Amino acid sequence: MDVIEVWSGRYACLLQSALRLTNEAFASQLGIAVRTVATWHADPSVVPRAEMQQLLDTAYEKASNAARQRFALLAAREGDGGAIETGTPAVQALRVAISIVVRQSAVLLVCRREEDASGITWQFPAGVIKPGAKPETVTVRETLDETGVHCAVRQSLGSRLHPVTGVLCEYFLCEYLAGEATNSDAVENVDVMWVPRNSVTRFIDADTIFPPILAALEEQT
Repeated sequence: MDVIEVWSGRYACLLQSALRLTNEAFASQLGIAVRTVATWHADPSVVPRAEMQQLLDTAYEKASNAARQRFALLAAREGDGGAIETGTPAVQALRVAISIVVRQSAVLLVCRREEDASGITWQFPAGVIKPGAKPETVTVRETLDETGVHCAVRQSLGSRLHPVTGVLCEYFLCEYLAGEATNSDAVENVDVMWVPRNSVTRFIDADTIFPPILAALEEQT
């Protein structure tokens, strides 16, 4: 397989396996967020947008002959219905810290650039918890990096495997401290907005929201 006409999440994951890279290392090589790689693992049928197609083309073209051969073998086995052992951590192994930042009657949301036909979607600020890192620290740092908003963790709301992505999510109710909400990560996000707490379900499907979040937002009203 010398040419990939269209990269899918599945082919991207096979390339990752052929390169023998972890989710974090693959994301770093491509210059993208780890959560994007997690999306490919969670939904192999997803078709990355044009810019991402080019990044994958470049990674494939720069791969060694041995890596290309491994990719071809994995793709052939995939076509035969064989099981693929990726050699990388399963998406469930990823831990993500999610911040529910409240300011008076509003909660902070970011609008992601998604890698599928659904286009863009609203979510709470989030960041990958790397080994050894404290979730509370990641929560505060990633919120600042993504939105320019300073916050402090008020309490843990618990954790769960996300029903859509399968990623292990740890949720924290946070208090707004300072800063204007701005889109500080234009590569991954489209917009940042303060949304009325009682209107969150207009932006995020209520079925996918962790119930303790809704309970906490209702208590804050």
